[in-house]
Formats: sequence, structure tokens, C-alpha cells
Amino acid sequence: MRKSSAILFGLVLLTALSFARPIPPAPAAQDVLLSRIDAILSPAYKAGEPGAALLIQKDGQALARKAYGTADLELGIALEPDMVFRIGSMTKQFTAVSILMLMEQGKLALNDPLTKFLPDYPLQGRTVTVEHEWLPLWRNDMTVAEIIALFKDKPFDFEPGEKWAYNNSGYILLGAIIEKVSGLTYEAFLQKNLFDPLGLKHTYYGSSTRIIPRRIPGYGPGPNGTFLNAEYLSMTQPYAAGSLLSNVDDLAAWNDALLAGKLIKRETLEKAWTPYKLKDGSSSGYGYGWSIGDYEGHRMIRHGGGINGFSTDGILFPEDKLFVTLLTNSAIPARAPEPYGMKIAAIALGKPMPETRTAITVDPKIFDPYVGEYELAPGFSIKFFRQGAKFMTQASGQAAFEIFPESETKFFLKVVDGQVEFVKDAAGKVTGMVLTQNGRKMPGQRLAK
Repeated sequence: MRKSSAILFGLVLLTALSFARPIPPAPAAQDVLLSRIDAILSPAYKAGEPGAALLIQKDGQALARKAYGTADLELGIALEPDMVFRIGSMTKQFTAVSILMLMEQGKLALNDPLTKFLPDYPLQGRTVTVEHEWLPLWRNDMTVAEIIALFKDKPFDFEPGEKWAYNNSGYILLGAIIEKVSGLTYEAFLQKNLFDPLGLKHTYYGSSTRIIPRRIPGYGPGPNGTFLNAEYLSMTQPYAAGSLLSNVDDLAAWNDALLAGKLIKRETLEKAWTPYKLKDGSSSGYGYGWSIGDYEGHRMIRHGGGINGFSTDGILFPEDKLFVTLLTNSAIPARAPEPYGMKIAAIALGKPMPETRTAITVDPKIFDPYVGEYELAPGFSIKFFRQGAKFMTQASGQAAFEIFPESETKFFLKVVDGQVEFVKDAAGKVTGMVLTQNGRKMPGQRLAK
């Protein structure tokens, strides 16, 4: 799996409402919405290139459902909204809900030690609870035990509950717990307890041999702006962290079911939608399978996915009963759905993002105190440096981009919806920064030079 615009994979897993069917918006209003969406997505996902499927749903009604670009470059087939994509790390929310279902059934507790279910797992003297918690191998089909063996003896990055890092291994362990507790394979558990009861007929556990109607291929970057078929990845490897396929309609139905309390109680769901607090009292910004943020005073529950050939995004404003999802069949950072999805969600919310932010002219020397490296999570940091009179930033494993000043402490990027604010102590020393990207705030601590 690939790195996406922030960090890669996911963390160990950290009433019913009844809504009347609303009157759909007037056609004129819907035409204006579609026109604004087309202006955003048509230039990004062109005919003859990998595309995207979009669904905006409010109060159970589709405000927009449309596809752009091409589903299969070799056959020249246009993309259609009901087609099936790999959804990558959006899988994690299905894993999280499965764990919470087992909790409600009394089959596990979130404070159960990991060794209760996986007695041979080496904890290196630490207590890891349910809540806390490869290129040459891509083509290999692997058992759950073989996947766990790849990381179980690795050293801990930090003490459990002390910091937060986005990773896959935690969700692999959760999948193993689901199998141990339920007596079913992860795939069978999801099919029996999630997909079938909700009628999710276009959501699947990944398989390269199974016939999956409407499944489309994914693409990666080729030379000189061309595209290549995505590298093969055995879907046994992403497992409970990223193995699922779905389409925009099923994802909307999934979110409707969660809001309606069809799988777990609403108060249980709120646990998943509450950011986990670290030992020092700070927020991780991440719940159980979702990132938790805010946009213009509206609570935002969000998760994307990045996997060979595909990049996805899903945004839910639960109090507004608004869900927006954008699924793409390419894994190219410049075509990532996150910035487009956020712009569209803001429009649908009635609080559109500014088309442009205004950069001010400042003395380049004001940037010098900010130059350095800031850690957002173990193994993921952002560097800031000057390139002549330009202010530049570069995240781990990503290209460098120019950032622009809004004030002497606040800066913004133009390539994504990202803003940076530097933090100073009482003495005026720069101690950290806060990155706000797509509505989520991520603090970074300055590393010593």
C-alpha cells in the first residue's frame, strides 16, 4: 500500500434516530450544485484518464451522484457511479464496528489485554489492550499468522497510550481478535453480520480470483504523465486494515445504518467518534477507525484510503446528516480525492471554502525562526526551509511545496487544503506547529537540531 497525503494506514482500535424523508431540493438548486461540482471534478478526472465516482447524500436523499473519467483505460470504458473500487483504509471503520458489536454482545471488552485473544503475542513487558491496538512480498498470499509474524517482534515506537501513530498492524491484530472471538474468518464475519443484514450487495472482501460485478482496475503513475496498471497486491495482506471493495451507494447505506443504530447503539458509535486521549491529556484526533475533525463548527467524521491503484475519501457530518464520498481508480498524489472531496462537502454544507487565500508580503527573514523539522507522529515529520525568498515545506516521503504567508505566524499551501500555524512559548521561542488539513488539526513538536 502507498503513502497518501498525510500518513499511511491505521491504528489499533483505539439510539437509533428516525428521520422523516425530506423534500428533495428544487431542481434549480440541484443544477447549481452539479454545476459547481463539475467545475471542480471535470478538470481533475478527464475522459481517457483514470476517474472518480461521487455521491453526496443528505437526509437519505442523493443530492448528486455522478462519475468522471475512465473506468478501464485498455477497454476505453467510461466510469459509472455504481462501479466497485478498492477502498483501502476505509476498511478500518468496518473492523472497528465489528469489534464494538462483539463488545455489545459481551464477547470482549475494550480493556481486555491483547494476550487474552493472542496468548503468544510478544508484548515486551508492556500492556496493550484491544483499544490500543513489504514490497517483495506483495504477490504472496499470506495467512493472518504470517502477516502478524512480519511485525510482532519489531520494537515498540513508544509506550501504549503515550503517543499516536497511523499504522496498519493494529487493525491486523483486531481482525485476528474478531476471528478468535467469533469463530468465523474476518471475511465471513463481515458478510454475515454487516453486509448481508444491511443489504450491501456491492461490498466485498478483496479477492483476485472471485468474479466481482462492476469491479474496475486501478492505475499508478507512468513516465511523462502517463498511467500504468497498478502493481499486484495480494488482498490477504491488507486484511482487516484495507482489504475491502465497495461503491458509493453501499458506503452511503453503511453510514445511514450507523446513524440509525442498526448495527450498534448510538452511544457505542459515539465512542468510535470520540478522539482518543493520550496519557498527557492531548487528543490524538483519531477515534476507532475514523479521523475526527471540525469544519466551520460542524463535527466531521472522516476517513480515506490509499491502496495500489486506488485512492478514496468519505466525509460524514453526523449532525447535518450529510455524507460525501469520492472514490478514484488511481493512486497518484496529484489526483488524490481529499482536497476535492472537502471542497465539495463544504459546498454541500452551505459553507464553501474560500476559492483563494490571500498571501501577504513579508520580509523573508521572518521565516528563519521556523526553519527545522517537526514530528507529527513516529516516522512522520514535516520540514520547513527557505529556498531563496520562498518558504518551503516537505513531509516525509513527499515532494517539497511552497507555502505562502497569511500572517507572520500562519501559512497555507495551494496544492492541498492545508494551513500551518507556528507555536511559540512565553519567551517567543518556536516550540511546535499545527497543521490543519481537510478540517483536521495535527500538532507537531519541533525536533532538536
